This record gives sequence, C-alpha cells and structure tokens, in this order.
Amino acid sequence: MSRYQELAQQFVSDIEQGRRKPGSRLPSLRQLAKQQAVSLSTAISCYQELESQGRIHARPQAGYFVSASAVSHATPEWTQFVSQISAAKPNHQLPVAFNGPLGVSSTHSEAADVIELERSFRRAVKRMGDRLNRYPDSRGELSLRTALSDHFTPLGLNFSPDEVVVTSGCMSAIKTALEACTQPGDAIAISSPCFNGILQLLGEMSRNIVEIPSLDDGIDLAQLESHFQQGVVTAAIFCTSHMNPQGITMSVKQKQALAKLANQYQIPVIEDDVYLELSHEETTPLPAKCYDTDGYVLWCGSVSKSLSPGYRLGWCLPGRYLETYQRRFSVSSYGVATPMQLAVADYIASGHYARQVKKRRQKLAQLKREYLQYLSAHLPAEVKISQPQGGMVIWLQIPGIDADSFAKQAQEQRLDIRLGQLFTTLDLYQDCLRINAGYPLQDDAKAQLDTLITLIHQCRQSV
Repeated sequence: MSRYQELAQQFVSDIEQGRRKPGSRLPSLRQLAKQQAVSLSTAISCYQELESQGRIHARPQAGYFVSASAVSHATPEWTQFVSQISAAKPNHQLPVAFNGPLGVSSTHSEAADVIELERSFRRAVKRMGDRLNRYPDSRGELSLRTALSDHFTPLGLNFSPDEVVVTSGCMSAIKTALEACTQPGDAIAISSPCFNGILQLLGEMSRNIVEIPSLDDGIDLAQLESHFQQGVVTAAIFCTSHMNPQGITMSVKQKQALAKLANQYQIPVIEDDVYLELSHEETTPLPAKCYDTDGYVLWCGSVSKSLSPGYRLGWCLPGRYLETYQRRFSVSSYGVATPMQLAVADYIASGHYARQVKKRRQKLAQLKREYLQYLSAHLPAEVKISQPQGGMVIWLQIPGIDADSFAKQAQEQRLDIRLGQLFTTLDLYQDCLRINAGYPLQDDAKAQLDTLITLIHQCRQSV
C-alpha cells in the first residue's frame, strides 16, 4: 500500500469511528503534508482518494470537509466474459423520450455564465465582417482552434491549431473518425457497457461490434490485445475518463497501455473524451492521447457537457489520420456555423470558459455526493451503487430485480431513466440502470428519484 493510501485509510478509520464528525474541517493540503512529513503531491493524492470514496468534499475558498455520511453500499460488479463479434440491435433507440431530469446526461448553466456567453456572442457578431458571406472553413475557425490549443496546453495536452479539426459535436467527431479509418463491415472494439449513442451510430454505419469487459480501473486490455493480435478488430472506440454509463475512469497505467497497443499494432483508437474536464477532483486526468507516440489515437471532445449541448460544437485531434479526416469531414459537412465558433472562441480566450468549468465540476461533485447519500439511505442494502470520480451519471446494479416488471412500471410512471440493456449488444445488464445526477435534488429530480426508489423496492419484492 502506498503512503497516500495509508494516510487515506487513517482518515477512513477516524471517520468510521466517529473521531472526525460530518461537516468537520480537515487540515489544508500544506498542513497535512507538514503534519505527516510527506510531500504535497502525497497529500493531494490522499485527499483525492478520499473524495473518490465520497468520504470528504472540497468547498470553494473554504477547504476540505468530512462528508455528511459515507455511501455504505458496495459498488457494481463488472461482468466478465469472452468477447466476440456481435451486431448492433435496434433497441439502442430509446423507446420513449420523457425528457426527465434523470434521463439525459446533462446539467444547467448558471445565470452569470449565460450572461458572459451572450457577451461573447455579441462580440463575435461584430467581428464577422465579410465572413458572413462565406462558408465556414471546414477545419474550423483559426481563432477557435487556437483557443482550444491554448486552453488544453496547461492541462498537459499539447497540440497546435493546425492539428485539430472543429466538428458539430463529439458524436460528429467520432463519426468522421470512423469514416476516416474504417469501412462498413469492420469490427470495432468498445467497452461493455457502452454509451448507447455509440452503439446506435455503429449500427447505422454498418460496423460490427466487439464488446470488451469493464474492470474497476478500465477495461480488459488483455482481451483487447488478443483481438488486435488476431486482426479481429479494425479500430476501437473508448471513453477513457468518467465513462458513460459506468462512471469508470481508466487509470494512468491503463491509458498508457491503451496508447501503446494502438501504436504497436497500428490500429486506430478513437478516444471519446466528452467528460474529461468534469472531474470531481481538483486535477483533470490526462487523456490517452497524451501517451500517443505515433498518432494512432484520435482524440474527440466537445463543449456539450462542459458548456452546453445546444451549441453542437466539438473537435477531433486525428493524429496521423489528419489529412483523411479533413477530407471526410469537408465532404459530409460545410463546416460549423461561424458565429458559433467565434463566440465559443471568445468565451474560451477570455478565461470565462475555464472559470465556468471549474464551477461546474464543483457543483457536480456536490450533487454526486447528495445523490449517493440519498440513494444509500433509501435503497436496499443489496443494491450496488457506482461512485464515479467525475461526469454526471450514476450506475446502479440491483440484484434480484424483475427487469420486465420494472421496465413496464417505469414506462407507466413516465420515469425517464436508462435501463442497462440499452448499453450492450449482448444479453447483459438486465439488473442495471443509469441515472443522471446533474440537477439539484429537488422538485422534479427528487420526485423522479423517489419514484425510482419505490419501484426498485416493489420489483425486488415481487421476484
């Protein structure tokens, strides 16, 4: 056990034994480092570990505090299986769209941030000039590509404006990446479970699927490498940070190994990093792209989760596939609306985006704690609850549930959630579901969550 884990375990013991009360303030990072005679990085790692467990939380400008109650439920168990080629099923389309707060992975923007965005739009319109009469550059406006480069460089991801392509959202970036490096009929490796939008996209593009089992620290890389060695898969798509729906973040070791496999076998890996900046900890994890030496990782992202889904603005860092990617995107699209690009470029360059993201991640971390504590207090002890380190979704595993009865009653109650079977092409996750935790636990969100809890109790009792 490393030193930071030993320190974290001491805090856990103190909290469980009542020596540290809920709401009590913890030493600052520098105080902790001095008290325990450890480095500042060890102190940071200790608090990050405690945050990931839901034991403590940070308050802006105030410090670290013991959380009201620790989540007592176990975390979900990941089904292990021998992966093989399968095809997308039609059930990846949502049967009913009730548009409730627990359904779509989303949150809302603060009023002050909306005002700053409006100012950026007004400045962007004034700067349009004669570009109003021209189609957008298919690569994206230089000002936006530069703003993205400047924004991500301090986070540890270095690229030049000429290396990135602006797209109409993350799914657009992923679709173009698939067009650039695969053909219909090719098999694509994905995590299991996997975001249903990816499954739907692969089905629409006539690509086959190889599901790779999840692990606590990522995916089963041994199985993935086996498929690479045998030439079974042509490419792979993985969300590496705060995965949707399971909430896992690949460890640094996993991300390094994933990039190494892509380069070793010269197989493109499309990295879906739409949740990257929504870590519930102070530091932003590095993407696998940072460990890509030969350009076989195509890194995709967007502002859909970090800013607004309505803007439909994303990007891709295609690596060695840049020329093909640009050609494919220019054929399928006339580019992204220039005013939108200029406005977001202004918002990023002015520093408002970074500040807004920081506030959003703090808000989501607090909401996660509230949802986890509420679920833990009201669900049967056997229910397993994920404890994601970022993003805005929570994955539940409910042993013994009558899946058919639950699905029927959820639809009758107009309960907008995502059943586990939506996230796979296999006969898996019948006892699982995903909820969004991006809205305050009040009004409709609390009412829907109470309905969900009631149905879980009822459908377990009826088995």
